[in-house]
Amino acid sequence: MLRKIILSALLLCSANAVLAGEAARVVFVAGQTVLDGKPAELGRVVNEGDEISTQGDGYVYLKTVDNGFLILRPNSRARITAYHIDKANPSNTRVKLELLNGVARSISGEAVKEARQNFRFNTPVAAIGVRGTDFTVFTDQETSRVAVISGGIVVSGFTGACGPEGTGPCEGKSSRELFASQVGQLLQVRKGQSAPQILPSSGISPDVAAPPRNDEPIGKSTSGSMPLPFNVADVSLDPLKNLGLLARFQQFSSQQAQQPAVVTPPVAVTPTPTQEVVPETSKIVWGRWQPIVDQSAAIDLAKMMNEKNTLNALNSYFAVLRTQGTFTMPATGNVGFGLKNAEAYILDEPTNKFSVASYQNGKLQVDFAKSSFNTSFDVVSQKNERFSFQSVGEIDKNGKMVGGNQFIAPTNVSVSGALGDNGNSAAYIFQGRVDDRRVTTGVTYWTR
Repeated sequence: MLRKIILSALLLCSANAVLAGEAARVVFVAGQTVLDGKPAELGRVVNEGDEISTQGDGYVYLKTVDNGFLILRPNSRARITAYHIDKANPSNTRVKLELLNGVARSISGEAVKEARQNFRFNTPVAAIGVRGTDFTVFTDQETSRVAVISGGIVVSGFTGACGPEGTGPCEGKSSRELFASQVGQLLQVRKGQSAPQILPSSGISPDVAAPPRNDEPIGKSTSGSMPLPFNVADVSLDPLKNLGLLARFQQFSSQQAQQPAVVTPPVAVTPTPTQEVVPETSKIVWGRWQPIVDQSAAIDLAKMMNEKNTLNALNSYFAVLRTQGTFTMPATGNVGFGLKNAEAYILDEPTNKFSVASYQNGKLQVDFAKSSFNTSFDVVSQKNERFSFQSVGEIDKNGKMVGGNQFIAPTNVSVSGALGDNGNSAAYIFQGRVDDRRVTTGVTYWTR
């Protein structure tokens, strides 16, 4: 009891504290959001103890007093329990955040990075500590899932010596660490579970529950010669999750294209009066952008985007892009496409290991008049197990292919891709569940 009284006194009375009581300010707000019982307005101060909530269309970005961020996405509720910064003596810094439900992103500020041992991010079932970090969290009253964008985290369930009333990370035999280098993984904690599980993030990451806005602060890159607008750990096998990432990637590519570059002036060629310059038709580019099993990356995604190609589909390992050029969607015709190439893999989720599979009996039919497609195929495992999949989807005027919900018959697989060559070629990424422990993913290329 005496120790708690002394700690409280330090938090309240430290002479070196800056901005006493003020934890953050609202720097962006959209939709219905509530701060301390009132609408969250731009520029409003967020104090220690304040509760913030968002409705189904609500987003709020809070910039902390040490230049960090707390971001709430739709249908979320959080509380800043403590945000006491002591620049002169970082050991006195105390930061404690609580996500009561929904999805939030926490980006460590300068003071937190200097006093990581005094940072705690609570959910109803788990305690999260940082190693100098940018991470996202989903939680309800039963389950929490945490994905890392940069840095690392340490997570423990609320059992034994780790309780919600504590400060700083819970570190011990039951805690688990996760770093951004562990691509495509997250930590999951269920109520009453002391040791978190490391699971593949495909389909269950926080970004699936509530995707980020296109203007959400960009994370640090962990790969490539050019910084990417997201960490590869953000990317899911579920195409729905990647809609926000695609927009961020395209926005990023546009920004990169505006940067000054040193170029060699082209040799001037004067066309003859009869010479006609015909715009080049947009082509499909598809393949692995990350290694998988023993297969190395086949395309440099960052380079492709920097060259102003359009990204149409993306998951943790595959991408479908279209080169610069014209694209005209045929107005009529119901056309069958022939499969030219495909890759398929099966992921065992408990062990996080991939095995090579074969893609067989592939069919793709496109109805240009209805702007729709249907596809079916079999995935065959190395043990000769056969799994049948099909998808019915739509095609927009730019040739982007989006399959229907994989949980609504007849569709039972996620499909996303694009048409190229004015509707004469196509490529798509697929992902579907094989059984309760395995999923399949791959990429296909087709021509008329």
